[in-house]
Amino acid sequence: MIKVIADLSIENKRLDVALASILCDFSRSKIQNLIKSSLVRVNGETAKSSQKIKLDDLIEIEEQSNVSVSIQPEDIPFEVVYEDDNMAVVNKPSGILTHPTTMERSGTLVNGLLYRFGQNLSDINGEFRRGILHRLDRNTSGLLMIAKNNRAHEFLAEQIKQKTAIRKYLALVKGVIKDDFMIIDKPIGRTFTDTCKMCISEDGKPSITELTVLERFSDATFVELKLFTGRTHQIRVHLSSINHPVYNDTLYGFGKMKIKTQEQVLQAYKLEFDKPFSNERCIVEIPKDDKICKVLKFLGGKI
Repeated sequence: MIKVIADLSIENKRLDVALASILCDFSRSKIQNLIKSSLVRVNGETAKSSQKIKLDDLIEIEEQSNVSVSIQPEDIPFEVVYEDDNMAVVNKPSGILTHPTTMERSGTLVNGLLYRFGQNLSDINGEFRRGILHRLDRNTSGLLMIAKNNRAHEFLAEQIKQKTAIRKYLALVKGVIKDDFMIIDKPIGRTFTDTCKMCISEDGKPSITELTVLERFSDATFVELKLFTGRTHQIRVHLSSINHPVYNDTLYGFGKMKIKTQEQVLQAYKLEFDKPFSNERCIVEIPKDDKICKVLKFLGGKI
């Protein structure tokens, strides 16, 4: 493990540029592969090549010579909701990571994707993120687009970047939201006290979530959410910031509850996108998951 405290020589530089000055014997492609394979952490968190380095940031590089980056196929159960020659849409179960990390190499969706699709997965984002275009938190279930080759990956990633791919979620939140519709536009950054937690921060990244109320209860609200950006924990942080945390989201302030579920009651239930190399529009939607149905039933809502 190589550890470096950022000094003035690399302050405000991109991570990949900073690493090039730190790892003088490494090629640019090897540095990019280290980052994409989640072998580089900044302040304890994996980072993208484009992340700007701040003074006194802790950069940790796990040397590939000491680590096997090969991810093993595993028979992980998940549903394939849509599939063609270039891509798939899968339904990730709650309770599993989207992709491996340096700490957890097995039991993730990517292990399951390798078992199901073999090597027919894009590798633009490195071995740890084969086929992955966007991610869901461990305890969030729902739809993910999977790229089977690099051309399809670039085609779909551009739609996410340009916001022409639509991602919608369902959630139950604490308290009654009075407005039927709102836009939550608040920048999100990392906290200094808890590396697992995000927060609203003036110097964070722009983050926009659209909220529509579906049903109200005595002390809860059922909502649909549309992402315009894809920050870590975005929906959970935004809802907590307006004092309506996601039901059972203990990390972001829900507190105790009368009915138990596996953490946050949040589901990615709908995707809309153009099929690779086509203008044909595809809309994929799945039913409410078990967690949402369980809480709705408890609250006396529509299932």
